[in-house]
Amino acid sequence: MNIRIPLQKPLLSGRELEYMTDVMQSGGISTNGRYTQKCQGLLESGLLAQKVFLTNSCTAALEMAAILSDIGDGDEVILSSYAHVSTANAFFLRGGRPVFVDIRPDTMNIDERKIERAVTERTKAIVPLHYAGVGCEMDAIMDIAGRHGLLVVEDAAQGVYARYKGRSLGTIGQFGAISFHNTKNITSGEGGAILVNAPEYVERAEIVRDMGTDRNKFMRGEVQRYTWQDIGSSYNISEVLAALLLAQLESESEIHTSRRELYGAYCRLLAPLEDKGHISLPVIPEHCSSNYHIFHVTLAEGVSRGELVGHLGRLGIQAASHFEPLHLSPLWQSLGGAHEDLPVTESVSPRLLRLPLYAGMRTDDVNAVAEAVADFFGES
Repeated sequence: MNIRIPLQKPLLSGRELEYMTDVMQSGGISTNGRYTQKCQGLLESGLLAQKVFLTNSCTAALEMAAILSDIGDGDEVILSSYAHVSTANAFFLRGGRPVFVDIRPDTMNIDERKIERAVTERTKAIVPLHYAGVGCEMDAIMDIAGRHGLLVVEDAAQGVYARYKGRSLGTIGQFGAISFHNTKNITSGEGGAILVNAPEYVERAEIVRDMGTDRNKFMRGEVQRYTWQDIGSSYNISEVLAALLLAQLESESEIHTSRRELYGAYCRLLAPLEDKGHISLPVIPEHCSSNYHIFHVTLAEGVSRGELVGHLGRLGIQAASHFEPLHLSPLWQSLGGAHEDLPVTESVSPRLLRLPLYAGMRTDDVNAVAEAVADFFGES
């Protein structure tokens, strides 16, 4: 297929090569150098986060959060089934047991009204995933967690610089995880960060990120030698990728503005199709500020997503589904996982379709995509 309009594409600010060349010439390409420190500082100030540690992926950040939460055999972790596999894997690898809760039909986020009934004496944490850069109902989630003595780990992989009631996603629970994967608004190709929002976890987080050692204390001259202190792994990001990331972070405003305008254009152009019942447009609650990570539509019952994807593909337009529900996955079934009653997840997930959206995309391309979708429904 000749792709004329891809689903996503990173916007390079122009300084990526300059910064990466600087790192290569300095010889300090490993980890935790001045570019890492600059990125962490920008994120802490921009997100108003207590402490940020760059990691080699959002998956690594979630795994760190699972370790810091002391997840062990049989501990239950509440999350939505409509999530990336890493959201569950991070806790499953520590012996935790996912407990899946249905999603809201408007935002595709975990339904906060159904969380409390899933809490048991074995529940250890709630892991809300902020879908498409739109915040979960964090006030309700934090209230449930507070009353039951639970930790909250925000999967904000898609939510960098998005907000819920003025607070950055990832900074509300005890921990947050964000992604800088190639598919994300701000990218270093591969990369992520853990946001540590409770001061009592900061020192341990630094140790866990560095293979369970106090090497960073040694590098700062605080100890004479570094030793094995805790469990952990090599979760650091390379300084080369941190240099790439810094250029992206410095372009955040440009990237955000472009995505917001394109998102708004989609909403205007596709509104007639929603009025006629062919699709439903995404919902951003008034108290949420999105980063416009994904533009998706939900097709009406009976509309073939595969046929629409094929129709767009023939026109050189890339479109795609998203998550497959984890509770229906081969692994979960092979483990004898319960078939939870998740009617919204099972109804909406086969009908959700992502349309192209990336910073720097031309308005003419948005028009072309909208026209192609309308043509499929015979409304052009």
